[in-house]
Amino acid sequence: MTELLQTFLGTFFTTTLSTLRDVAPIAFVVIIFQLLVLRRRLPEVGTLILGFSCVLLGLVFFLMGLESALFPLGRAMAEQLVAPGFITSISDSAEPLAVHWRDYYWLYLFAFAIGTSAVIVEPAVIAVAMKASELSAGAINATALRIVIAVGVGVGVALGAFRIVSGISLPLFIGAAYALVVVQTFFTPRQMIPLAYDSGGVSTSTVTVPIVVALGLGLAANIPDRSPLIDGFGMIAFAVLFPIISVMTYAQLAAWWVRRTDRKNGGR
Repeated sequence: MTELLQTFLGTFFTTTLSTLRDVAPIAFVVIIFQLLVLRRRLPEVGTLILGFSCVLLGLVFFLMGLESALFPLGRAMAEQLVAPGFITSISDSAEPLAVHWRDYYWLYLFAFAIGTSAVIVEPAVIAVAMKASELSAGAINATALRIVIAVGVGVGVALGAFRIVSGISLPLFIGAAYALVVVQTFFTPRQMIPLAYDSGGVSTSTVTVPIVVALGLGLAANIPDRSPLIDGFGMIAFAVLFPIISVMTYAQLAAWWVRRTDRKNGGR
């Protein structure tokens, strides 16, 4: 217990110093602009210090949690799902070397599930969905928007896993996805385009990024002929792009449904 406590305190102290060094420039810029540019005193200094301390403490525990739980969990799941013994036990392949990309379907399903579930609880996605619903007077359903974004990320992470397994070029996937985004932009209701593009950014935040990165690195490290540096990264790009596609698709389907309903009502 003593050794565990010492390890925890050492990690906590190191992470706190590192986080404080990273956050200090933000606080410095805000204070300089407040005092020298706006020429006003900081309001409620005590509350600001308390809030800053809470943010710092939260970041410290979050980073410690990443290193202790999320990263190892992602690597462990990747190792188990691509283990030759597991793959050959659910496929018709006689030898591990004969494993085909189709034999990794459990991996694709897991990638979709972990990507979707991570975004459902993503604080940034929740905040954007709530604001979109508020500003649209309820026309945009916050829960539906969160689900659409989450499904988009799930599809993107699953495709990212497929790319690592199959070894297909990353630029090919990204180029095709961007081409689809550009085409969809011309056919999506104007008011939904900015929200769709923002959805791609907010979907990759504090919860999603560590899990997706850990999964990608774990896959690249355990699949033969894959490099963690070359193949392990790139999944975040999928998690950014596909929510844009899913939100614009949702907007296009909603607009089509409204037009269809209007035509039916007009014909009566």
